[in-house]
Amino acid sequence: MHSLVLHPDCRPGPIASVTASLTPTAEGCEAEFRLHGAISAILVPEPAQPERRDFLWRTTCFEIFWQPDGGNWYREFNLSPSSCWACYDFDDFRLNSRDGPAEAIAVACSHNESELVLRASIAAELRDPAQVALNAVVEDLEGNIQYWALAFPDGKPEFHSDICRQLSVERGE
Repeated sequence: MHSLVLHPDCRPGPIASVTASLTPTAEGCEAEFRLHGAISAILVPEPAQPERRDFLWRTTCFEIFWQPDGGNWYREFNLSPSSCWACYDFDDFRLNSRDGPAEAIAVACSHNESELVLRASIAAELRDPAQVALNAVVEDLEGNIQYWALAFPDGKPEFHSDICRQLSVERGE
């Protein structure tokens, strides 16, 4: 598991730490995110029919950015505790956003008073080697938002920055 860091402009809140992992698979990848803290004090989206849905990042959700080595193109996945998901492709930094192809995305979430665990299985073409970002957006019950990532660029929270892509992924032979 990799420890994510809270963006320095965010106030401390009910979540004390966030960890995440990603494992490449022949079909795409599997990811796991864990929030540690007062789970009852954050907004956890209600379970819903699993489907592609936009604007998941406006509340508690998890994100993966996957950028194959040697180019500017990258793919973004948004994964909601509700089981909804989104997949977008970009030609460069926030350029030409469009729905990205995904054969299947399955999201499962469970939580108790002190921990929320989200697991995702993603079947999509993901070229490697690649640089990957693992991120979390956490909204508390008062509407405050925390941003968590492996690393952040200077300035406002910006998950699209290549600085956030601190995980090198290669399936190998």
